[in-house]
Amino acid sequence: MPEFDGFTAGRNESIPLPATFFTHLLTVIDNLDEMRITLYAFWYLSGQIKEPRYLGLMDILQDNLLMASFGTTTDEQTTRLEEALRRACDRGTLLEARFKDKRFFFLNGEQGKAALVGLKNGTWDPETAQSLPLRLQRERPNIFSLYEQNIGPLTPILSETLQDAEATYSAEWIEDAIRIAVTRNVRNWQYIEAILRSWKEKGRDGTDRKSAEEKRKRDSEGKYADFIIT
Repeated sequence: MPEFDGFTAGRNESIPLPATFFTHLLTVIDNLDEMRITLYAFWYLSGQIKEPRYLGLMDILQDNLLMASFGTTTDEQTTRLEEALRRACDRGTLLEARFKDKRFFFLNGEQGKAALVGLKNGTWDPETAQSLPLRLQRERPNIFSLYEQNIGPLTPILSETLQDAEATYSAEWIEDAIRIAVTRNVRNWQYIEAILRSWKEKGRDGTDRKSAEEKRKRDSEGKYADFIIT
């Protein structure tokens, strides 16, 4: 089981869940896939701006990170997703509508019910009210997380130094410099900063890049895989 590093205070947006989710759904949903698509719907719809908020089937299918959680093959993923959606609709958590051979899902609330009425009587067309699709993404660790989890604890002065570095060097350079410090077991900021300063002054020649790619490949399969962007 992949280890979760914990919630980062102040950096993650909160997703609102109605109290009825806890009082009416939490204790009765007994299928993991149904719970997954239910929570995903709350997350996705909370990011929509236009009303009524809806979730298209194609939006779900194109979210690779979500779909990967439903199985290892396309057939398994599609089958489990359809079953999860069926359960959520049968339970009454989601409402499903079909429009021009497309499928849409709404939360079972006043806005969702009004959208179904609008589709039926022609007063609302989802194709003219599209919002930008959202996709799940693994959060990229910031410079403070990278340093704390690979080098050591932060001090107020060091935090200011890291902020200055973040404004001077690219995120990729900082990640690579921290990785090099870790692989060489020289865990201090002075060493990392020296690497960055050298790259800025002299450039990163082909040898450095080749070495970095080789080490990146090794690290991507090891302890620091979550912090290596391949």
